[in-house]
Amino acid sequence: MPSSDARILAQAAVPTAVVGALAAVVSGVVAGGKGAIGAVVGTLVVIVFMGLGLYMLQRTAKSFPQLFQMMGLMLYAAQLLLLVIFVALFKNTTLFNPRAFAITLVVATLVWIGAQTRAHMKAKILYVDPDASSSGDKPEKTGRSS
Repeated sequence: MPSSDARILAQAAVPTAVVGALAAVVSGVVAGGKGAIGAVVGTLVVIVFMGLGLYMLQRTAKSFPQLFQMMGLMLYAAQLLLLVIFVALFKNTTLFNPRAFAITLVVATLVWIGAQTRAHMKAKILYVDPDASSSGDKPEKTGRSS
């Protein structure tokens, strides 16, 4: 994984983990031990789902840049569907507090999206290759041409 991709992943995962830890403390106070477990599970689900999604999206961008936008839309739709399925499967669980899990899942997802958006906006990613030519030729775009 290139350093810019790893940096974006870290800039999204760290705030999500911090919010998840806060949610675990609050859920533990409000709903007891099962609330804290629910918050931790919700945070882990968000970090794993969104982290894998970001990794897949970055690989797609490198290999098939023409599919990037379509893949991003499909990826977010698939992530939402998987999260809904995950919530439905654990709706009546006694392993953890489902309400703490669901609230943490939503809050952590929003934090991840906000942090990832901020990281992409602050990233200085070149879209042309500055070393492609120094004799006045047009610089080549990075990515595949069709």
